[in-house]
Amino acid sequence: MNQEKETDALQSPRRGIFYGWWLTGIAAFVMVIGTVPIFQGMTAWFVVLEQQFGWNRAQLSLAFSLTRAEGTVMGPVAGYLVDKVGPRRMVLSGLLVMGVGFLLFSRVNDLWQFYGAFVLASMGAGFGTWLPMMTVLNHWFQKKRSLAMSLAMEGFALGGVFVIPVLAWSIDPEEPDRLGWRTTAAIIGLGLIVLAGPVSRLVRNRPEEYGEVPDGRRNSQLESEATGSNQGDQADGDYTWQEAVRTRAFWLITMGHAGTSIVVVTLTVHLGPMLTDQGYSLQMVAWVVSTYTAVGAVFTLIGGYIGDRVPIHLALFIFSIIQSVAVVILLAADTVPSMFLFAVVMGVGFGGRAPMTTAIRGVYFGRRAFASITGVSMIPMNVLMLAFPLFAGIMFDRVGDYMVPFSALAVTSFVGSTMFLLLGKPALKAG
Repeated sequence: MNQEKETDALQSPRRGIFYGWWLTGIAAFVMVIGTVPIFQGMTAWFVVLEQQFGWNRAQLSLAFSLTRAEGTVMGPVAGYLVDKVGPRRMVLSGLLVMGVGFLLFSRVNDLWQFYGAFVLASMGAGFGTWLPMMTVLNHWFQKKRSLAMSLAMEGFALGGVFVIPVLAWSIDPEEPDRLGWRTTAAIIGLGLIVLAGPVSRLVRNRPEEYGEVPDGRRNSQLESEATGSNQGDQADGDYTWQEAVRTRAFWLITMGHAGTSIVVVTLTVHLGPMLTDQGYSLQMVAWVVSTYTAVGAVFTLIGGYIGDRVPIHLALFIFSIIQSVAVVILLAADTVPSMFLFAVVMGVGFGGRAPMTTAIRGVYFGRRAFASITGVSMIPMNVLMLAFPLFAGIMFDRVGDYMVPFSALAVTSFVGSTMFLLLGKPALKAG
């Protein structure tokens, strides 16, 4: 009798909005509170810290490199834990750790203290934000995977549009009547600790645990679509991470993601100092960041829509090339209009590729070990993410400009883009 009720629950359509869509909103909120203050806000924090403590670009860049070194070790651990204990618990613990990191950051006076607080906050963000929430969406969606992830990433994009100008206003060292960076960091830390519990309780790990199926479809729909040509259904081969790493697709996706993601992380660290060196105010830096994140917010949705309807590797190649062109524009930019041209092109490229670089692992490897596969792929990714911001800081301190490191950045991004072009169509795991 109980088995019959369970079968009926799975086959009958649910009333109301499919909970997977609510989870996209929850994921977007987690992106706002858990990634925007530390990652997109990094360029503003670094400008303020450089002015207050006199730390040079290499020293500041090392902080980000240390987080990538930590991520190289902890990425596979985070992926394993997400698959083992579930995303809900990881969101709770990650936001709590990140909150403590920001509280410690608000009290730093020495460089080593800054490194420790920054690494702790970054570890919390790595454990409790992007990876667990993208894993949740990979569980709850198949046919609309890219769209769901793009909606979640709107939190990251819109957070950059609205939160970064407020953050820059709040911590601006030229305005002594503002809150200041210490008070702002403490408020962020307390907010994360307070919100960790309520937010994590809204997270549901897998649809099957609640009598649902991916995309809110009925079992009869799933059976009829099993023979279809949709790329997401074809590719749900449920690889383990050990099986995935033996495939050519895993390494092409990993190196493509790494080669294109270093653009974002390097700009996150160095765009603010670069523009302030040219005489622009911290508030102008915030508007440039807001512009490319606003454009990115629109193209994140476009990328998610396209990624579910055309071969995802081809769409990724196109948007990644556009992002690479944006770096070339930045190298030549010397006026306010050219800076905003860079911001627009960057927003198109980065926004379009962002949801697909995450969704593509679900397309090629399925739902079974999404977090573990992503965590393992973060090892070579984090090596590049460690090296490039530090390399840019060292080169600036030696020659006084960013021409050499940013030229290398553009070349690496172009090479990374071609990795997606070489992927080919996803294939079912061999039985």
